[in-house]
Amino acid sequence: MIGGVASLTGGVAERILSLRTWLVIALVFALPALEASAFVGFVFPGEVAVILGGVVASQGRIPLWAVVAAAASGAIIGDRVSYFIGRRWGSRLLQGTIGRLPFIGRKMDEHLESARDYVRWRKGSAVFFGRFTAALRVLVPGLAGMSDVPYPSFAAYNVAGGLLWGAGFAVLG
Repeated sequence: MIGGVASLTGGVAERILSLRTWLVIALVFALPALEASAFVGFVFPGEVAVILGGVVASQGRIPLWAVVAAAASGAIIGDRVSYFIGRRWGSRLLQGTIGRLPFIGRKMDEHLESARDYVRWRKGSAVFFGRFTAALRVLVPGLAGMSDVPYPSFAAYNVAGGLLWGAGFAVLG
């Protein structure tokens, strides 16, 4: 089973590395953008695409600055979309989807409120540090919107986290 997952992951990585450079840049932008805004990060973390973009840059096929710019802008835009979705529809979306699952719905309100309290207390720093943990990267921006974190605070920490995250993982590749 593990060998099958490893070969599948390796096959996906090889496919991405063999793409045309404009497609690599598009993936380096799109996957981080979709990661928080559409919860794709639970399936294929955006950092994988950014690392692979860094590998393509190390091969001299695309400039590193282009990978960093695509990764950072995708991350920033995706989190911004998630923030506004959370602010506008967050509670209703959770109640209408996850809240309907047996055993989860009863506990969700309790845990959701404690998570909102934490984000309200930490404000933008929760967004910044959440950027560097896969599960939090997917959830914190929407939770920040649901928790009424002021947008200027969210935006400043989102940009700082997105830039550092994008540059770090691109260079890592």
